Amino acid sequence: MAAIIQQKEEKFKELEQYIDSLPDTKGELIRVLHKAQGIFGFLPEEVQRFIAKKMKVSTAKVFGVVSFYSFFTMEPKGEVDISICLGTACYVRGAEKILTELKKETGAEVGKTTPNGKFSITGLRCIGACGLAPVFTIGEKVYGRVTPEQVKDIIAQYK
Repeated sequence: MAAIIQQKEEKFKELEQYIDSLPDTKGELIRVLHKAQGIFGFLPEEVQRFIAKKMKVSTAKVFGVVSFYSFFTMEPKGEVDISICLGTACYVRGAEKILTELKKETGAEVGKTTPNGKFSITGLRCIGACGLAPVFTIGEKVYGRVTPEQVKDIIAQYK
């Protein structure tokens, strides 16, 4: 338990040093949030309050930015982080069926992580690969022109 607390304190110290290294924090909230998410893996309320205090902005402002941008998450991501495009091109080409299969094969719901921390699914409006619709990513790997039948084999690689 002491090791976990020490690790958490080290992460806060790293974030604090980063914020302190900025010549001016005005206009740097998104950059700081990206850094914090990189350090912690997600942006829980405790981290948002810390950022607000260090940057002298309201917690409501920090929360507003975190909740507006889909890149930021207040929930820990799974070891296998899946992002599925639900934009128009993907949706009309069957993204909803792909999503149904992803949920079935992983046990994760959109915006959530499985209890064992293995899988998480994020629904995105567009990932910029409309020509590959329907498309989803696992980490940095892009899976395009996916059929519902292919999902089981793809996910099996990550189990």
